[in-house]
Amino acid sequence: QVQLVESGGGLVQAGGSLSLSCATSGRTFTTTVMGWFRQAPGKEREFVAAIRWSGGTTYYVDSVKGRFTISRDNAKNTVYLQMNSLKPEDTAVYYCAASARFGTVVRVADIYGYWGQGTQVTVSS
Repeated sequence: QVQLVESGGGLVQAGGSLSLSCATSGRTFTTTVMGWFRQAPGKEREFVAAIRWSGGTTYYVDSVKGRFTISRDNAKNTVYLQMNSLKPEDTAVYYCAASARFGTVVRVADIYGYWGQGTQVTVSS
């Protein structure tokens, strides 16, 4: 089993920044990809970003490219999401997720077997 704990959400004005963290524990060594998803009220869960533990390849949804940066600290088993130039439409609950699959399409929620509890990000206009 792998446990994920997110932190760092909060309220920020448009144009501001927030940094999310996802601390992993348990059998983290079995995971290959870490992802961030978000879900706004009344909307489906949406892929935001992902990163591979090995090699650090990153993936982003188009709407956050150039504004968000995903990174990982292998020694700390922690993944981060730095969010800059935040917009009201970024408001959502942000979830960290882990996948133990290889060679997968990282943007699909179904490949992630482990999820955190979520952290609220609210961007005011």
